[in-house]
Amino acid sequence: MSLDDWFLQVLWSSLPELTPADGAKLESDRALMRRCIALACRALGQTAPNPLVGSVIVKDGEIVGEGFHPQAGQPHAEVFALRAAGDRALGATLYVNLEPCSHHGRTPPCADAILAAGIAKVVVGSLDPNPQVAGQGIARLRAAGLEVVVGVEAAACQILNEAFFHRITHRRPFGILKYAMTLDGKIAATGGHSAWVTSPGARREVHHLRATCDAVIVGGNTVRRDNPHLTSHDVSDRHPLRVVMSRRLDLPTEANLWRSQVAPTVVFGEVGANEVVHQALAKQGVEVVLLETCTPEAVMADLYRRGLLSVLWECGGTLAAQAIAQGAVQKVWAFVAPKLIGGPAAPTPVGELGLTQMTDAIALDPVRVRSVGPDLLVEGYLPAAPR
Repeated sequence: MSLDDWFLQVLWSSLPELTPADGAKLESDRALMRRCIALACRALGQTAPNPLVGSVIVKDGEIVGEGFHPQAGQPHAEVFALRAAGDRALGATLYVNLEPCSHHGRTPPCADAILAAGIAKVVVGSLDPNPQVAGQGIARLRAAGLEVVVGVEAAACQILNEAFFHRITHRRPFGILKYAMTLDGKIAATGGHSAWVTSPGARREVHHLRATCDAVIVGGNTVRRDNPHLTSHDVSDRHPLRVVMSRRLDLPTEANLWRSQVAPTVVFGEVGANEVVHQALAKQGVEVVLLETCTPEAVMADLYRRGLLSVLWECGGTLAAQAIAQGAVQKVWAFVAPKLIGGPAAPTPVGELGLTQMTDAIALDPVRVRSVGPDLLVEGYLPAAPR
């Protein structure tokens, strides 16, 4: 299964089926907006810091042009669709999952291109929270006399670009905490052995998820204990930036993550950390960044400056707790295997958060549960914390 097919399968299964409850025209609009989303997904993991956008142009009931935004610096989806439609765009309806831009960035405003092509109507999935757009694109189109419909398949459009929306609103990448645990809440046995908690199907889901993210983060203990690759394996030829957090750089000088020809790796430590390891990693093409304090918040700020949209936390319980406490996690993917391992000292997925009453527990909302082979996957969102 291709990466975009996998993402669309997950997305559609969480949303209502297409039904003609609101009339045939709205039904057609929903179907065409879903086509925009499907086109946008062809660039999964490749557009940062830009959003995923697809566009469809329809005239006399026929699709005459399609397009999607492939990566930052390239034309936007509407421009590709208008090029494909040519003269047939005159008097047609343009569908797009995100509000057309109205400002000059790396490319000219899409609103201007839409007006120049003679489009008569525009159907938009969701507004763009970017202050440079934020309703101005729609206002410009309406001021020019175009009919504009907003909010078709809004829930799907929101999920599609949740990382982009979070980045714009909070000036940080969108964080996803992923872990796999047994039915009694353990991520490894007492001795630290953890291969494998879940089934091959669950691990394949993780590989798909990695391919959609811009970076994956682990702590130094994960490198020492598991020697992971942190690639998307065979589900995609795109791998995320691999990030290691190790304050003292107490890391092995030989590890799978140091093979920079496979995928780039950045190691974050603190000023004055192990100079021998620092130089050994640098010789292997690994970037080492030394911070005054190596915290999840500081690392996410650095990744934001690099233009990343989404970050996958695949770390142990101690670092996971710090990431949650510092607002670096917005969503949780928790795989639960029907196994029991026991042991009071066996590690758990989230370490100390300082919560002493069950009434203080952080409730995820909304939550979705689905089966992945013999395992369960619980997906949920942490409550938004004001910055």
